[in-house]
Amino acid sequence: MTFASDDFQQNSAPEEQSEETSAKNGRWYAVQVASGCEKRVKANLEQRIETLDVVNRIFQIEIPQTPAIRLRKDGSRQSTEEKVFPGYVLVNMLMDDDTWQVIKNTPNVINFVGAEQKRRYGRGRGHVKPLPLGNAEVERIFKQAQEQEPIVKIDMAPGDKILVLSGPFKDFEGEVIEVSPERSKLKALLSIFGRDTPVELEFNQVQKES
Repeated sequence: MTFASDDFQQNSAPEEQSEETSAKNGRWYAVQVASGCEKRVKANLEQRIETLDVVNRIFQIEIPQTPAIRLRKDGSRQSTEEKVFPGYVLVNMLMDDDTWQVIKNTPNVINFVGAEQKRRYGRGRGHVKPLPLGNAEVERIFKQAQEQEPIVKIDMAPGDKILVLSGPFKDFEGEVIEVSPERSKLKALLSIFGRDTPVELEFNQVQKES
């Protein structure tokens, strides 16, 4: 598939532009990919860009991520990262037929984010016209990823059974009724004196029971 010339923000021939000019004209686009394949798509794209000789038109592929801390069942902490937009990668590029084809034909890529164009004839869906992200939106996304405080993640949800490992309720068993990752705490119903009593606990005070 090829696009009409008005489908692109840039229409001048890439070979007539200097690298400095190209970098200035590059725009960020969001690309939807198969769930869980963000890193694979990024690696494949970086290889295809070199192989297909479009390094002067596709400049950067990013997966915005924020720091996170995952609490394991034994209470230990593991540093990790959480994707800001699961299922998407961001690409800084000059949009033309060649670069569109490179991105769109990469395994596990679904489509660009943009406006769907209706077919001029016949039935069925048309194609999606890629729309660049606004500069303010791009700045906000990357600023959020850089400045976000680490999020504490835990493999627990309401209804899970837990065992309290420390504190005044050590060795009590209970059921999770609320999880607050931003506070690294949860609420659980513990049987105290024969009555179900809601108690707030730190993530590292409990262990999920299998």
